[in-house]
Amino acid sequence: MKTMYWIAFLLIGSVLAIFVSACKSTQEGTENTFIFEKPRVPDWHKNATIYEVNLRHYTDEATFKSFEAEIPRLKEMGIDILWFMPIHEVSVKNRKGELGSPYAVKDYKGVNPDYGTMDDFKSMLAKIHEAGMYCIIDWVPNHTGWDNPWITEHPEWYTHDSAGNIIDPIDYNTGKSWGWTDVADLNYEVAEMRLGMIDALSFWIEEVGIDGFRMDVAHGVPVDFWEQCADSLYKIKPVYMLAEAEVPALRNTGSFVVDYGWEMHHLLNEIAKSQGATKEAGKKLVQGNLVEGDEDGEAEKKTALDIDLMLAKKDSQYSQGYQMQFTSNHDENSWSGTEFKRMGDGHLTFAVLTATFDGMPLIYTGQESAMDKQLEFFKKDNIEWGDYKYAEFYKKLFTLKHENKALWNGTHGGALVKLPSGVDESIYAFGREKDGDKVVVVLNLSSEEQSFKLDTKNFAGPYNDIFAGTKTELEADMQMDLKPWAYVVLSSK
Repeated sequence: MKTMYWIAFLLIGSVLAIFVSACKSTQEGTENTFIFEKPRVPDWHKNATIYEVNLRHYTDEATFKSFEAEIPRLKEMGIDILWFMPIHEVSVKNRKGELGSPYAVKDYKGVNPDYGTMDDFKSMLAKIHEAGMYCIIDWVPNHTGWDNPWITEHPEWYTHDSAGNIIDPIDYNTGKSWGWTDVADLNYEVAEMRLGMIDALSFWIEEVGIDGFRMDVAHGVPVDFWEQCADSLYKIKPVYMLAEAEVPALRNTGSFVVDYGWEMHHLLNEIAKSQGATKEAGKKLVQGNLVEGDEDGEAEKKTALDIDLMLAKKDSQYSQGYQMQFTSNHDENSWSGTEFKRMGDGHLTFAVLTATFDGMPLIYTGQESAMDKQLEFFKKDNIEWGDYKYAEFYKKLFTLKHENKALWNGTHGGALVKLPSGVDESIYAFGREKDGDKVVVVLNLSSEEQSFKLDTKNFAGPYNDIFAGTKTELEADMQMDLKPWAYVVLSSK
């Protein structure tokens, strides 16, 4: 009998050893490491850039097939990840405007027939992958359209009022409706609904082959669901998960590898206005919207020094992952204005900052063509693409991002080291270093010309000026003069 126990013990031990080994093994030729560790992210994210595709407005045809022609151009510009705004069919019931909101999803497992068929999507996806790029889709987990099949098949999956009626989403800050009357609020207290959502998400990874998701209103969904969801999705394959949120727990739990740098974005808008980049004097930016100033008529002034305070705050809140940095996206463009309106003369300066900061840089549809237009949200609009005025500007930044390890994302890149200038309210200068690669960035975040001596500490040496196309020697204490909103980006490679 004892012999039988020992045999059983040895068998169990062997099985456990094999299981642990399988979980921790790295498969040769793949990017899989620590299968059940979160986040289980593909290796390609480490120096990637991201581009938001507003397919409804992108081409005259606004189809998957018509977008295929854009892929080589975006690849050439240095884009790695294409994030498509929702590609699902849009609900008709309670629709807003002519075409409705793309975030009012009628069918999680289907595509919008206006864009083409599922086969058309798969064909486009294959072209994206052939180009060495990746595709994530916008997912709407917080609510559905009013004619989504779940409404009739599973009404218990939704939030109800005291009279038993399904309701639209409630702002958790105020307890009142967001005003999103074209969608119905999902109830995450219902276990079966959670499983239905995970099933739909899994379909797009397993059956369609996408590379990840941008999760809309991720802050409106319970944190424990994201843990449950990530546990399921990361077991299928490495997936890139982007949260439209700024909730530390979503990254700290490993559910997401990246979230939105909303607070930093709003700060940059405020610096632009405070420092005279825009024509909106006497007004104050709150959550990206211009409102009247304080009671004394003076809006709160923001300077380059506030960036350091923001970075310190984020460092204290987050234990892993990184943020997506941007000067525009579909929400900012449609509801708060273009980068030209919000950032004025400093819009390129802030683009340099967001591309060289810790985090992944985002470009929104049309930014490479200097599109100074707020795109319609509920109906078809047109983009004047012209000659892609800023494509070369972004290409320089993204080539640097790919080739210089100092600028890689999260822990793959170098820590940001502030370089004092003596005029730190106006000049924001920093260096980053990783594995011998160095980058130095100097920005004049003001409407005044600045003359200063830059303390480069450990960053002195020979560099390439990526915009001037020249070589330069950075001295330990270097005298510099920068015109209003000027920028310098130096690379050791």
